[in-house]
Amino acid sequence: METSNMADAGDHSYGKIDFCTLGMFIIDEIEFPPPKLPVKDIVGGAGSYSALGARIFSPPPQSESVGWIIDCGSDFPPELRDFIARWKTGALIRETPYRLTTRGWNGYTGENEHRAFRYLTPKLRVDHEDLRNTDLLLSKSFHLICSPLRCIDLVENIIALRNQHPNSARIPHPIFIWEPVPDLCTTEEYDNCLKALKHVDVVSPNHGELGGFFGRNTDGTDHVDFRTIEELCGQWLNSGVGNGNGGVVVRCGKDGCLVMRKGLGAGLRKWMPAYHQSAEKVEDPTGGGNSFLGGLAVGLVRVPGYLEEAAIWGSISASFAIEQVGMPILSQSADGETWNGVRVEDRLSDFRQRLASYVQP
Repeated sequence: METSNMADAGDHSYGKIDFCTLGMFIIDEIEFPPPKLPVKDIVGGAGSYSALGARIFSPPPQSESVGWIIDCGSDFPPELRDFIARWKTGALIRETPYRLTTRGWNGYTGENEHRAFRYLTPKLRVDHEDLRNTDLLLSKSFHLICSPLRCIDLVENIIALRNQHPNSARIPHPIFIWEPVPDLCTTEEYDNCLKALKHVDVVSPNHGELGGFFGRNTDGTDHVDFRTIEELCGQWLNSGVGNGNGGVVVRCGKDGCLVMRKGLGAGLRKWMPAYHQSAEKVEDPTGGGNSFLGGLAVGLVRVPGYLEEAAIWGSISASFAIEQVGMPILSQSADGETWNGVRVEDRLSDFRQRLASYVQP
């Protein structure tokens, strides 16, 4: 398991957790356009999928560095407990027998392009206070999926709690990755968004959410509007992300992602294709974006400063998340772990080869 030589040698709690998501665990029900049958009682939620993205790059014992919170209500299916245990993560499992587990309904229309969502039971949101007195508080990275104002609140309170740690001066500042919640990607929230950007290291909306903050359409005819997306990202970077060296990663579905960061010279502005180039390979896009950010987060932790490399990890994580309904199948082979029968290293190598000849749009 990774440790940091920046932490006090006697502080055993720092270094255990590379990634922590404040997204929720949700038991999903998914309804597809006919004739495809609905599915029920599957692991879902932004917390679960982002944990998946981090776990894909964390075989045991490194799997224990993936932190997430699972609230098990009175109706929690035993088979899901077994499923979670097989991942061998650093999950914080809390029994909440006084309530039902958070459940959600997902409905797709068209070619899996438009998703409707609603909660079927009352949600139990994960907050900074849930990290108090846990190893998760000292995580090296945090995934936040929330509104701009809540993003600010979470970052400030997580830092305040960490500062109460006896060795806080020796514990490095964590990486904060913000995934804006879709409903509040609006022009009314734009000013709050600019404030939130200064509190995080990476902001990652999808292209529609990015456009929503500006009141701009980012869709083209057959592809996203690449130039408009670049323009809007440039405005965010000019306003300031993090300490001025933060980055923007815009997730664009089948068109891949845009990675931008200010820096010396021209900075970084690079488009990256999606791993899957055929719609036939995408069975269900649920959780693809969340998984992308889990992979991106551990990439930034383990290859510090290389946002482009982290986005490659994110793309691989997302590719496994969308190949099936629900979670990919984890298996053990003579060569190590496989997901859906594929070694992560092999898919990563294949993607790197394709990137070498990729022509920027």
